[in-house]
Amino acid sequence: MKFGVVIFPSKKLQDIVNSYRKRYDPHYALIPPHLTLINAFEATEEDAKSFADKLRKIAGNTIPFALKTAKISSFKPVNNVIYFKVEPTNELTGLHSQINNELHAQNTDYAFVPHITIGQKLSNDEHSDIYGSLRMTKIDHEETIDRFHLLYQLENGSWTVYETFRLGKE
Repeated sequence: MKFGVVIFPSKKLQDIVNSYRKRYDPHYALIPPHLTLINAFEATEEDAKSFADKLRKIAGNTIPFALKTAKISSFKPVNNVIYFKVEPTNELTGLHSQINNELHAQNTDYAFVPHITIGQKLSNDEHSDIYGSLRMTKIDHEETIDRFHLLYQLENGSWTVYETFRLGKE
């Protein structure tokens, strides 16, 4: 089974992101807008129970924090992904590091760049046109993050929540 760890932003931000994703992201119907903390990884159902215990402890020791977006950016030339850039606060990068260390995630092909994807799997020409028209767009949004989620992938490729972890002491 494939698992991943994500933050789902508020409905307000998801609605803004989806206004782009429905046109530019073929994964639009498979998962809501999200910030990936840990990329997809293979694990068993038993592993997931162990991961959930570890994630519960991390969440309990992490206070809610601000998530801020200010602009649209791109990963080109590495790949043709367009995204809302999320400011990498100490709290956010610390949460990513703790989870990564605790789950011993091996998928470290890329450095952690907090973002919410709005377009992917674009041809070079599509990427140039879309990014060219969006890159000056200001996305001035701030909200408080108080939870993260362990997801698993269904057979049809869509993702669903395995467990939600609220930040801070209950």
